[in-house]
Formats: sequence, structure tokens, C-alpha cells
Amino acid sequence: MYRQTNLGSYFAMSSSSKAFQWLSLVAIIWLQSINGTNTTFPAYSSQLKNTLSLSQLQINNLVFASDAGKLFGWFSGIAAIYLPLWLVLIIGSLLGLIGYGVQFLFVTNQISSPAYWQIFLLTMVAGNSVCWINTVCYVVSIRNFPLLQQVAVGLTTSYQGLSAKIYTDIVSAAFSSSPHKRAQAYLLLNSLLPLLVCAVVAPLVRNIDVGTGEPRNMAAGFNLMFVMTIATGIYAVIASLGSMIGLDRMIGTGVFLLIPLVIPIVVKIREKLSRKWSLDRENRVYNVSIDDQNGLESIESGVVKQEEEEEHSTVQVHDEVGEVQVHHGIGVREEIGVKLMVQRIDFWLHFLVYFFSATIGLVFLNTLGQIAESRGSSKTSSLVSLSSSSGFFGRLMPSLLDYFFSSKYMISRPAFLMALAAPMAGVFFVASQPS
Repeated sequence: MYRQTNLGSYFAMSSSSKAFQWLSLVAIIWLQSINGTNTTFPAYSSQLKNTLSLSQLQINNLVFASDAGKLFGWFSGIAAIYLPLWLVLIIGSLLGLIGYGVQFLFVTNQISSPAYWQIFLLTMVAGNSVCWINTVCYVVSIRNFPLLQQVAVGLTTSYQGLSAKIYTDIVSAAFSSSPHKRAQAYLLLNSLLPLLVCAVVAPLVRNIDVGTGEPRNMAAGFNLMFVMTIATGIYAVIASLGSMIGLDRMIGTGVFLLIPLVIPIVVKIREKLSRKWSLDRENRVYNVSIDDQNGLESIESGVVKQEEEEEHSTVQVHDEVGEVQVHHGIGVREEIGVKLMVQRIDFWLHFLVYFFSATIGLVFLNTLGQIAESRGSSKTSSLVSLSSSSGFFGRLMPSLLDYFFSSKYMISRPAFLMALAAPMAGVFFVASQPS
């Protein structure tokens, strides 16, 4: 009598989980790419101001309203605990549909005489919609890449910096060049595109059973993903500075967003070939008599256990201080509670640096359209596209440095932010000078 081992089923499950693990990361990249709807505001703020007869102060307050909507982002966190992730995703896209869709109806005179408080409230709802999609992206990244969650979250979040460029390319390629029509196009896209993408990727944003350890080829996958991401950013900057027509830019951006699909496809093919080879080898080598079954089972169990121990990270739990240390190349080094967090000087340094530098940068980007108009520039869309492409690299850089250098060098995040704040201050000084 001959025995058939269960290695085939093991490889089948492993193949499925690994491929879907990477596929979920690609889905998150797509979600983040279209989730920065609030970053398109500078491209149509001037037209919105003229169409709705708003003052500059009211426009500035709408910028605040978009950020104020994010103050209620904790609702999405609670929803993610009790609701399926796909439902949280759809709720977020529906909030965006309401927030931007009704504004589109106002601008196109489908609904007449809107009160300012209505526009303000709709902008808050639209800003809050971003939080719901972000929450799903963060949860899936953390759960599906438990030991590389910092890298997964940082890499995917960087794609949100490309949102303004993506929307600008679509508007330039598919809609009229009339400023009024372009403003309508931005509002229409902001309301419909996130809903469409969320509906497409909803089946992919789910928890994948990846076991207790990371696959061996995870580092190679992230190395390749970083190469693709950097190439995408370089193309975005070149396309923003060049003279390519809108359709060419849109097609190029779409191709670069599809390229990450190579990783789950390669993983799936590789695992299928590996499984086939293992089954063939199993049929040739492991034909043993029933008398040797017990010995063979113990050998297989020992080999699998040894491989898992070699692959898995060493986790040390310190209950007395509520800290969890994870050592696996690049990973979460420390998880602490709120009470301990506010006692750390690093937290307050990070908070103050972000408050006095990154926040000012966001204010500048949100009012870029008005600044360009005051300088007599008519290339607001190009400026928004370029700032979006540059912001993409700004979001990516911390994750890139953390992934490749944190195992050798300890990089202070507050110090890194301060180093970036210095040239930003110089840029603001130059921009403040008379043209």
C-alpha cells in the first residue's frame, strides 16, 4: 500500500493566500490613487468662486470644511470594527457621491440658489468620505502584512499624492477646455470615480490568512514594488513638466497603475509551477509502504516546523510596560498605548514639527489655485498636477528610507521632517517675492 502526502494541498493554500495577499495590496494602491479628491480643489476653486459668487474668505473656509470633515473620521474606525470592510468602503464612496454630486448639481444649475452653509456642509461630507476609504486601506494593509505593515501603509498611502494628477489628466483628456466645464468635470469625477473603483475592488479588500510568518519572497516583492512606484513617480513628474497631450498622459498613468499587477500574477504562476513540481516529486520519491507512514509523518512534521521557525519572526512581549517588540527585518518595532505615547518626547516633537511644517504645506497646496490666479497664471491645472507628482515622492520617501536603511541606521522621524521643512521655508520665501 502506498501513501499520498498532503503537501499538494499545503502548496495550493499557500499559493492562493500569497497571490491574494499581493492582489489586495494592488487594490489598495488603486483606492489610494483616486481617494485624494480633496487635492483637486485648487484646480477648480476659482471657477467655483465665480459660479457660486463666493468671496475669497468663503473659499478659504471651504478648504477648512474639507479638513474639518476628517475630524469625524473616527466614525469610520468604529464602523470597521462592526461592519464588513467592503461595506465600509461603499459607505465612504457614497458619502463622496453625496458631497461632490450635489455640488455638481449646484454648479450645473440643476439645483438653484444654494445657501453657503449647504456648500460648507457638503464639503465636510466630501472630506469625511476620504477617511472611510483610508480606514479600509489601513486595516487591510496592517492585517495582510502584519510584520511589514509600516512599509505597506507608507507605500500605498504615497499613491494618494497622485490623485490630483490622475484627475487632472482625465479632465484634460475627456472634457472641454472651458474653465467652467472643467470645474463641473472635477466635481463629477470626484463623485463618480471613487464609487466606481470601490465597487470594482471591494471583493479584493479582505483579510487574507497569511499565517504567523511572512513568506520568504516578501522582501523581493516589496523591492520590486518600490522600483515600480519610483518609476511611476518619475513618469508623473516628467509628464507634468512636458508637453504631452491629456490623452497620452492619462494612458501612461493608467499603464503605470496596472504594472503592480505583475507581482500577484508572477506569484501565482510561480506557486503553480512549484506545486506541480512538488506533486511530481512526491509521486516519484514518497512512495513508501504503510509500515513507514508513522516515521515519514514525523519527518515531514519536523521539516515543516523547522522551516516555519526559520521564517517566522521573533516576537517578544513585555507586559510590564505594555510594549510589543517585533524583529523581522523591517517591521513594527513598538506598539504602545495612548498614555505611554503622550509621555514620549518623540511624539511631541513629531506633533510640533508636523503642525508647523506639513500643515502649512497643505494650506499652500489647498490655495494653490488662488495663488496662481493672483500671480496672473492661467496654468493652474499644470501646477496642481506638478505639485501632486512632487507630493507623491514626499509621501514615499519616509517609507523608502525606513525600508532600506532602518535595519542599519536609526532615522529620527522628527529630524527627517525638520530637514524637509527647511527647503520648504525657502520656497515660501521665494514665492512671497513680487513676480
